[in-house]
Amino acid sequence: MCGIVAAVAQRDVAPILIEGLKALEYRGYDSAGLAVLGANGIRRVRAKGKVREMESLYLADPFPGGTGIAHTRWATHGVPSEINAHPQAAGRVAVVHNGIIENHVTLRSELQARGRVFTSETDTEVIAHLIDDLIGQGHGLREAVLAAARRLEGAYAIAVISQSEPDRVVGARRGAPLVIGLGIGENFLGSDVQALIKVTNRVIYLEEDDIAEISREAATTYTLDGRPAHRAIHQSELTADAVERGEYRHYMQKEIFEQPRAVADTLEGRIGANGVLPNIFGSDGDRLLERACGLHIVACGTSYHAGLVAKIWIEQLARLPVSVEVASEYRYRDVVVPAATLFVAVSQSGETADTLAALRESRRRGYLGSLALCNVPESSLVREADLKLMTRAGPEIGVASTKAFTTQLTAFALLALQLGHMHGLDGERYRALCAELMHLPRAIESALALEPAIETMAARLVHRQHALFLGRGTQYAVAMEGALKLKEISYIHAEAYPAAELKHGPLALVDENMPVIAVAPNNELLDKLQSNLQEVRARGGELYVIADRGATLEHEDAARTLRLDAGGSFIAPAVFTVPLQLLAYHVAVLRGTDVDQPRNLAKSVTVE
Repeated sequence: MCGIVAAVAQRDVAPILIEGLKALEYRGYDSAGLAVLGANGIRRVRAKGKVREMESLYLADPFPGGTGIAHTRWATHGVPSEINAHPQAAGRVAVVHNGIIENHVTLRSELQARGRVFTSETDTEVIAHLIDDLIGQGHGLREAVLAAARRLEGAYAIAVISQSEPDRVVGARRGAPLVIGLGIGENFLGSDVQALIKVTNRVIYLEEDDIAEISREAATTYTLDGRPAHRAIHQSELTADAVERGEYRHYMQKEIFEQPRAVADTLEGRIGANGVLPNIFGSDGDRLLERACGLHIVACGTSYHAGLVAKIWIEQLARLPVSVEVASEYRYRDVVVPAATLFVAVSQSGETADTLAALRESRRRGYLGSLALCNVPESSLVREADLKLMTRAGPEIGVASTKAFTTQLTAFALLALQLGHMHGLDGERYRALCAELMHLPRAIESALALEPAIETMAARLVHRQHALFLGRGTQYAVAMEGALKLKEISYIHAEAYPAAELKHGPLALVDENMPVIAVAPNNELLDKLQSNLQEVRARGGELYVIADRGATLEHEDAARTLRLDAGGSFIAPAVFTVPLQLLAYHVAVLRGTDVDQPRNLAKSVTVE
């Protein structure tokens, strides 16, 4: 979602803040701003649009200072505009804020009754006025933030500066991530490590309802009742090179091509010649998995699609019932939980608001325990789950998930194999599937070699406004992911269907202007799929097929068929995903859209 950077240093902090915002651009935003506290008090610069536009305004009239805060905003309350951009200010205070304050209307009315005048439509301005009002009553900055935090309802990460205490920044978090970065003679706050990696790799992850106070000399954390809290210092393994685009045109393209390495990293130390290694889900993992009589997978977006594939794998290999649900729906439903059901939460960032809330809700619903599949080791989701398996995708900057999806599939494949092994899967088949999974990085490399042919296919689709994606079995979820990628970054309306569902309605849409993209692995459903493809051809549909090399297709159009070696039916969902990612990418490039930061979308959805 939005991004926060804050700094207290002996040097001018504006360049640090601007670089930090640039590192957070992957999150998606519609305005940017910074506030610096210098000799002449607090000065702000804000702009609708990209960080570079705000940076140009700052460079035209710079104002140095050693304390500052900065922000990229994704509009919730109030339209994208300079006046609604952060930092928001009131009196002697300036604030940046991620999240949503649910009781902002009540607080605004209360403050207006005391004579406070508001200039924006944002809920964030309420925080600034509330803290400034508390300082006016005699509170110090930290005490004012503590008192304000006790009154705020909803989700937030904030960073606050005050002219009354020019040598410090105070932050707070509830339901949105915030980290402290530790330097020498300088300290920082950020939405995540990537915002700070160019100035430090020593970080402290704030926990729920923590308050942080940083100055040049120290960084201290407190609980909401004001008591000191001792949080561990972590050495981040992230490097500045990891978040650079390198030779690639876009981050998304880079991340698509990083998938063989990311999948190999996810498998490393977890599977060997004899199968899945013990307790890869945690020290008590195997004992808990052995007791599981079913699973409930909860996720959002791309992670939800990974869960749909996992359902088929686990039910097939372990004969355990699995349900998969969108987290935002799960939260508000009276769920029936069968005995000994394991709750599985999936999120790339580990801070996805609905998924995190679903995990917390699951605690009171009688599950056997919880498992988190996640890419961020110190995220809230990982810290709060009983078991965890890290996906090791590395930083994913592009808003449209690519390597997050294939590494989630890899993690789910490990889970399915482990559960299968525990619940009677034939030993010979188990070892064959483990060997197949270990081949996945090479199979993905082979799929990536199709990029030139996919560029040609993309040129045929670039002027279309709609598309249908078809798949069967696990490939239906892959088709859903392919449709999501196309609509996310090219803005072409795309939908996915189980291929046999065409005749139950969508076939009415098929004509010469409706491209239909089908995924055709060489499995037991191939003959059924071919019948569905014939229905498209009979109605003059523009059919494109991505097929396994071993699949025999009727009436094949070589110009509109791509062949790949899936490497086996088990790993085929991850392999067939890759050409669909590349297809979406190249269509978007040809259409001239903002591939890495598509309109209206954010990378990490940390508000409901």
